[in-house]
Amino acid sequence: MRLVVPQPLTPEAFAPFGDVIEASDQALPQVINHGHTRRYHDLAGLDVAEGGGRPIVSIFRGRPLAAPILKVVERHPLGSQAFIPLQHRDWLAAVAPPGDFDPKALTVFRATGRQGVNYRRGVWHHFLLALQPDSDFLVIERDGPGDNCDEILLDTADQLEVLL
Repeated sequence: MRLVVPQPLTPEAFAPFGDVIEASDQALPQVINHGHTRRYHDLAGLDVAEGGGRPIVSIFRGRPLAAPILKVVERHPLGSQAFIPLQHRDWLAAVAPPGDFDPKALTVFRATGRQGVNYRRGVWHHFLLALQPDSDFLVIERDGPGDNCDEILLDTADQLEVLL
C-alpha cells in the first residue's frame, strides 16, 4: 500500500483531470442584478450529450471512509461529472488520467469546502470522499442510454492510505 499526502486543489494542478469550480477572482466575476450579485460564469466544461445523454442535477450525501484507504476507482466514458460541496466542508478528490488505468498515476487533492470539481469524461476517480459525516454535494452529470460507469477494484499493493 502506498502512503499519500493530499496536495492542495488548484486549477493548474487539476487541469489534466478537469475543472476546479470556485468563486475566485481568476473566474472573472461579473456584476449583475443591479449590482447585488456577482456571477462567476461558465466554471466547468460540462460534457453530457454523448449517446443521447442529458444533464441531471442531484444531491449526494457522503460520509467518510472508515479508514482513509482508497480501494476503488471509476470513470464515466459518456460524460463529465461535477461535485460542488454545499456545506463548506473540506473533502478529497482522487484522480488518474483517462485511458488505461495506471495506479501509480493516482493523485489525491484536498479541496476546500468552497471548491468543487468537474471530472472530464473518462478521467479515473475515486467515488465521493467526504471528510465529515453527512456532507452534501450538488452533482451535475449525464443521464441517458448506455453504460456510463466503469469500476476497478484496486489490488492491495495499489491501494492508497491517505494521511490527513
